[in-house]
Amino acid sequence: MATDYDTPRKTDDDLNEDSLEELKARRNDKTTSTVDVDEFEAAEGLELPGADLSNEELAVRVLPKQADEFTCMSCFLVHHRSQLAKEKNGQPICRDCD
Repeated sequence: MATDYDTPRKTDDDLNEDSLEELKARRNDKTTSTVDVDEFEAAEGLELPGADLSNEELAVRVLPKQADEFTCMSCFLVHHRSQLAKEKNGQPICRDCD
């Protein structure tokens, strides 16, 4: 919010003399002047200092599903067999989704 520093300032006595209606009107003006900002668009322009990762490569070794693992048909994550809660219509469901 822009502030005009050349305008006369109110003293404590002036602030106490504001009417209730005037204070309510100021509060309503402040709430209606908010701007709707898309968080995704705001984050796109955000750049961390010293975090230029444009030339970096991510090397991750992906392993196939092991014999003691299952894919939950609710969250589609691969879990160890010990996380199996139940089978619903023949489809395995993990403890987190149960």
